[in-house]
Amino acid sequence: MQFNAHFNDIAQSYLFSTIAKKVSAYSAAHPDKTILRLGIGDVTLPLAPAVIDALHRAVDDMAHKETFHGYGPEQGYDFLKESIRGYYASNGVELDADEIFISDGAKSDLGNILDIFANDNKVLVPDPVYPVYVDTNVMAGRKVAYMNATAENGFLPMPDYSVDADIIYLCSPNNPTGAAYTKAQLKEWVDYANAKKAVILYDAAYECFITEDDLARSIFQIEGAKTCAIEFCSFSKTAGFTGTRCGYTVVPLALERGGMSANKMWLRRQTTKFNGVPYVVQRGAAAVFTQEGQKQIKANISYYQRNAKLIADCMDELGIWYTGGKNSPYIWLKCPGGMDSWTFFDYLLENIQVVGTPGAGFGANGEGFFRLTAFGSEEVTKQAVERIKGLLKR
Repeated sequence: MQFNAHFNDIAQSYLFSTIAKKVSAYSAAHPDKTILRLGIGDVTLPLAPAVIDALHRAVDDMAHKETFHGYGPEQGYDFLKESIRGYYASNGVELDADEIFISDGAKSDLGNILDIFANDNKVLVPDPVYPVYVDTNVMAGRKVAYMNATAENGFLPMPDYSVDADIIYLCSPNNPTGAAYTKAQLKEWVDYANAKKAVILYDAAYECFITEDDLARSIFQIEGAKTCAIEFCSFSKTAGFTGTRCGYTVVPLALERGGMSANKMWLRRQTTKFNGVPYVVQRGAAAVFTQEGQKQIKANISYYQRNAKLIADCMDELGIWYTGGKNSPYIWLKCPGGMDSWTFFDYLLENIQVVGTPGAGFGANGEGFFRLTAFGSEEVTKQAVERIKGLLKR
C-alpha cells in the first residue's frame, strides 16, 4: 500500500491557514488590539429575507409526509435548474436544463471536474492564480504550465498559439487580481481553445459584480464557447451562501472530445460520487432568482461594491497602482516602498492591525502585490481605510 506521493508536491500549508496562524499568534500576544480583516473572501451580510423565507418553508416541508424529500436528483432539482436557466436567458444565453448541474459550491466542482480528464493532459493556469486550480492538478500528478499575468498586461494574459494546452483555467472577474476580461478578449480565448481542441474551465464566481457592458457575465455569451468551455458558478459571493453551500456548473451538450461527451461523463461522475445538494438549500437558492430575491441580492452586492470603492479611492489618494475595485470585490495593489508581499502583510498587521492577503501566496507573479477584499462590514472597511491612509501617508 502506498499513499498518493503527489501530495508531497503541493505546499503543506494552505495560504489562508498560514494567514490565520499569523493573525492568531499576533492576537494572542496583543489582546488589546482590534484586528480589521480584509483578507479572506468571506461575506459578512446575512442571507437575504427572501432566501430565509424559502429556507423556512422548505424546513416545514421536511416535517410532513406529503412534502418530505429524501434523496434528490444528483444533478439538482428542476425548480432550481429552471430558475438558473431563466437567469442565463436574461443575459442572452440559452441553456438546456440537462446542461446545468447543482453542487455544494464552485470550489468542489473545480476540483472534482478533473475526474473526467486524463492525467497526462497539459494544464495552463494564469500566475498569479487561485491556489485550488494548481493544487488539485498537482494532487493528480499533472504538470502545470503558467501564463504570465503581470501589471504590463493588466493581469489579463492572452493566448499564445505557440503554447499547446489541453485544460485552461480562466477566472473573470479574477481572484485574486480583480481584473476582468472583455467579451472581445474572451473571444480570443474561445477561438484558441477550439483551435487547440482544449477545454476552458471558466470560473464565473464573481460575475454578479460586473457593471460594464463590454464584460461577460458568462463565457457562453461568447460565440463558440459551448464547444470548448465548462462554467463554474457559486451562490457564495452572489447571495452569501459561503456557509450554506450551493453552486452550479454548466457543461454544454455540444462539448465533445475524442468522441466522448463531457456532459455525459460529468453526469456519470456525479451520479457515482455525489448525492446532491439538500432540498432545503436548493429551495433557498431558487429564491435568489425571484423578483424579490434579485432586488435584495443586488442591494447586498451594492453594499460590497461601495466597500470596494472606498478601498479603491484610498489607493487613488495614496497613488498606489492597483487592479480591481470595479467589477470585482477585490483590490489587487502594488506593495508600496518596494516591499515584498509577506513583509507588507506583517507591516500592516503590526502597525495598524489590518489583515490582507499576500500576493506571493497566489504564485510567483504575485510577489510584490497584495489583495484586499470588500467583503468586510462598511464600518470595518472605513476603519481599515483610515488606518491605511494614516500609515502610508507618513
